[in-house]
Amino acid sequence: MRKWYFTLHLQEKLTEEQADTIDGLDRFTDGRISRVEGLEDTEFSCLFGARLLTDAIAEALGLFEDFPGVLIRSVEVPSQAMWENGMATPAVVPAPPPL
Repeated sequence: MRKWYFTLHLQEKLTEEQADTIDGLDRFTDGRISRVEGLEDTEFSCLFGARLLTDAIAEALGLFEDFPGVLIRSVEVPSQAMWENGMATPAVVPAPPPL
């Protein structure tokens, strides 16, 4: 089993009520996922063990199934994780940094 590191970017910043709900759930406090609050956005830093990256992402997304209004905009796999897991190839390269 591999360890997969990735970031989930939310469509919108969590409301105070949504953040309080997530803070009270054990599934968000087991060390595999942590919330990062920006000035205008919310993202979750994830480290999940799974055979495939898609399995790890699916498991992380499953944590959000019962949160109406909390939508994941994108999943980002950092360059380092792509190289460590043998995913960086001529067909799959890290995205350029945002401007």
